[in-house]
Amino acid sequence: MIFGIIISLISVYILVCFVYFLIQDRIIFLPEKLAPDFKYTFNFPFEELHLESNEGAVINVLHAKTNQPKGVILYFHGNAGSLERWGELIEDFLPFGYDVFMPDYRTYGKSTGKLTEENLHLDAKMCYEYLSQKYDNIIIYGRSLGSGLACKLASEVKSKLVVLETPYYNIHDVAQYYTPFLPSKLLLKFRFRNDIYLEKISVPVYIFHGTSDKIIPYTSAVKLSHKLRENGEFVTIPGGKHNNLAEFEQFNRKLQEILN
Repeated sequence: MIFGIIISLISVYILVCFVYFLIQDRIIFLPEKLAPDFKYTFNFPFEELHLESNEGAVINVLHAKTNQPKGVILYFHGNAGSLERWGELIEDFLPFGYDVFMPDYRTYGKSTGKLTEENLHLDAKMCYEYLSQKYDNIIIYGRSLGSGLACKLASEVKSKLVVLETPYYNIHDVAQYYTPFLPSKLLLKFRFRNDIYLEKISVPVYIFHGTSDKIIPYTSAVKLSHKLRENGEFVTIPGGKHNNLAEFEQFNRKLQEILN
């Protein structure tokens, strides 16, 4: 009887691992679809672009412009929603004197194509190459999930500086936080190795993270901060959560210092 119970528990565990492997995309990515004819309405001037990848995927982008910009902020957003939601944040950055270029990921909003880690990195590179023809100063900004795209891109291209808001050490580190009982290192199809790429970035990198973040634990960002070079800085926001750092004076003051 004991042997039978052990076999049953092992079978259940294997089943849980199998389901976890199958649905991990829906855990990591929470896209909102938008109709192709959806009209964005924001309180600032912007241009909507559709960049086409080599294999035919279309990446929907919002490009907001200022008068006599100092450069451009290439902004990679978080894992939920679409540009309908994230585009609202662009208005916060325009007073700093930078244009803002914000793409939606594949399957998000109006963007199309197969969602894989390799494709996401290729799309990030495509956005950068588009901007590099128009701007000398490019700031790479990654928020939450987007920090994974920002880190790899910044490790491969020239930029002015990098800002990471609520980033993670890598996806495995976050998975272990939520499911420590699963062999996530063996099951994960997505890696986003910020820990590896951060060490290869030569320009200044600024990490912002709140101590009360319940989505990406503060400890994950602390561990990532140990990979910073001497010209990098880790900014702790006491009491900050995952989606409210902009409500803290310390965050806004430091961001203003960086961008000015």
